[in-house]
Amino acid sequence: MRIGEVSMRSGLSVDTLRYYEKLGLIDPPWRADGYRRDYDETVLNWIQFLKALKATGMPLADIETYARLRREGVKTSAERRRMLECQRERVREKIAELTACLNTLDYKIDNYREIEKRPLADIDGHRKNSNGT
Repeated sequence: MRIGEVSMRSGLSVDTLRYYEKLGLIDPPWRADGYRRDYDETVLNWIQFLKALKATGMPLADIETYARLRREGVKTSAERRRMLECQRERVREKIAELTACLNTLDYKIDNYREIEKRPLADIDGHRKNSNGT
């Protein structure tokens, strides 16, 4: 599969694919005619996984390490598992943080809805905070 098709199917630009190859995130493809990249179909699953790692906020350096370990084979499976477990914990912490933020937003939105139900005179006369927050 040519680089343009990989780009179209993966959602990554051709430049990004070349960059990922340069970083070692994507294995160098076989070169058709000695110069045209010819990727195996399995690269698409790997790219989806890379995108998932990136979406979790995993630093690029860690993704590079993970890709290197993957190339080294099964002997690195425990180390790769530990990396994913650590990232999973960071994701859980971020979810908890975002959940707390969401709860705060919900509280404020509910508060404003209650304020909006009252007549305007009541709102101005009984506001808890002068700045409306």
